[in-house]
Amino acid sequence: MASQDKTAYHAGEAKGHAEEETREKIAKARALAAEAREKAGLTAQAARDRASENVETVKEKTSETAEAAKENAVEGKEKTGGFLQQASEKVMNVAQGTAEAVKSSLGIGGDDKDKETATGGNNMSKY
Repeated sequence: MASQDKTAYHAGEAKGHAEEETREKIAKARALAAEAREKAGLTAQAARDRASENVETVKEKTSETAEAAKENAVEGKEKTGGFLQQASEKVMNVAQGTAEAVKSSLGIGGDDKDKETATGGNNMSKY
């Protein structure tokens, strides 16, 4: 019987040792899982922070681009307005010159020299 008791004792001791090792391994696995969750959370937060920074950068770049486009549009509008003003003045000057030439040739407008030329004489009544 003594050997049977000894065997039972060793079996119980082995079982207790195995149970203890199992508990240690489970605790270690839980600690590793918690550490992995924490790292994943930190990684996710870092990704959210980077994404937020990227969104802000994109907003700033978009705003800068829009402002530059607006400035270019205003500058182009000013240049176009100046060009159109100059062209308009030239057309008006040409039209006025043409109108005076027609009046002069018909003898209905212009200065005294034009009248002399149009009437064929030299306006002696002035002297």
